[in-house]
Amino acid sequence: MGNGNLSHRVPDIADASLFATHAACAAGKRREGNLQSPWTCSPAKRLFDCVCVLLALPVLVPLALAIAAVVRITSPGPVLFPQKRVGRNGSVFTILKFRTMIHVAGTAHHPITTLDNQRLTPVGPFLRRLKLDELPQLANVLLGHMSLVGPRPKIPEHTIFNIPCRPGLTGMATLAFAEEEAIFARVPADQLNAYYNSFVLPAKQQLDADYVARATLLSDLQLLVNSVLRRWDTAAAEMLIGAGALEPELVTNHHGALDQPIGAMPNLLADPTQVSSLGL
Repeated sequence: MGNGNLSHRVPDIADASLFATHAACAAGKRREGNLQSPWTCSPAKRLFDCVCVLLALPVLVPLALAIAAVVRITSPGPVLFPQKRVGRNGSVFTILKFRTMIHVAGTAHHPITTLDNQRLTPVGPFLRRLKLDELPQLANVLLGHMSLVGPRPKIPEHTIFNIPCRPGLTGMATLAFAEEEAIFARVPADQLNAYYNSFVLPAKQQLDADYVARATLLSDLQLLVNSVLRRWDTAAAEMLIGAGALEPELVTNHHGALDQPIGAMPNLLADPTQVSSLGL
């Protein structure tokens, strides 16, 4: 540190492989040791999901209809945005969201959303900020595709492991990466895919594996309350992908290259106390 000639570099493929292997091994050890919480696939959890959704319908249905009307009035195109996602044990289903992006027929949207790479509708930012665009997924919960709480379902190209339970409307990774669009906006566009695949996906995998191993009714309740009250815990994301990656002045220099190596992910699975604030 004393010579003042430190060089800065982009994390290379070897770094990414080591981090991804670390996360995969941690998750694999849990599976090999049968460390899956009985709650995650229990009939009681399914009953809990259905009862909660049905009790909330008198409030949520009028809200959903109002949002649908606003989406339709403020932007031409369909009200709902369907997308293929990977669910329990690799099964593919169609997830539903309120459309928040300008509809252009035949145009594919970028799979990694930042604050700069999507054309949002007038109400899109508001719906995304409050997570109201996710409200139609309550239908996915009632249909049995999803649970209220669990690992978020990934698009097929972002699926790096199969989850043994229903994916969730919210979960540990949701709270940790609730502001990921702002994080990704600080990463150079030409490095975004590599950054996401090499660092963010393995980080989310760690959180998902920890949830699957330790989930209980009480932890689901806590995660739901934290989600409704928007108690995000972005500190977990900082621990998982390296705090330096979240500092704007450390992410890019004037040439648009990563200005600091992204820190290695700490093994949260080995130290469960680090994720207690997320609900487990």
